[in-house]
Amino acid sequence: MRILLLEDDFTLSSEVKKFFELKSIECDGVYDGSLFMKQFNSKEYDLVVLDINVPGINGLQVCEKIREKNKKIPILMLTAFGDIEDKLEAFKTGADDYLVKPFHFEELFARVNSLFRRKENDIRDLEIIRIADLEISVNEAKVTRAGTEIKLTPKEFKLLSILAKAKGNFLSKQDIATKLWDYHIETNQNTIEVYVNFLRKKIDKDFDTKLIHTKVGYGYYLKEEV
Repeated sequence: MRILLLEDDFTLSSEVKKFFELKSIECDGVYDGSLFMKQFNSKEYDLVVLDINVPGINGLQVCEKIREKNKKIPILMLTAFGDIEDKLEAFKTGADDYLVKPFHFEELFARVNSLFRRKENDIRDLEIIRIADLEISVNEAKVTRAGTEIKLTPKEFKLLSILAKAKGNFLSKQDIATKLWDYHIETNQNTIEVYVNFLRKKIDKDFDTKLIHTKVGYGYYLKEEV
């Protein structure tokens, strides 16, 4: 596995690199967001780790630029910003996971391993899910509705897949949170509501037939109601 790390704390960057090397993981460190993109474009990486508050362009902007070029590479945010609003902003820009400083190195390793395994599973998964005029290509992370491609962030795509694989059965907010994040992060009821609303705007807003539904007091489900 080869990781590209964006971290402007030279000491922490060096410690993270040494830790990964002990785990037989190659890690290149970059301290500036603009330089990070040049490095990212010059070499193949399996996963990226981004701090947010860095020189040049910040980690959120870097995340957006990566997603313009690569929809599938796992992105882990590693930052001191721990508020739920910061986490939601990171996931909106395309991050897959979020770890707040200070952190334990073994947890960092566990999260990286989880993201990498998920990437390998996605490569092997050739599943295509169809619900009414909605088509979800799991392997390609591609969604179309009525033949029109719909651009989703990785978290939005995962949420849609979770709902689709429930085959019309409702999922509680806790069910969704457990599946959406491999590790527990601080959430509240509004967190899942925000994500569902993001998804509804892209999947349902421009179509007469709504596919994402709320079962009051229970949760959400995805199906064509006739």
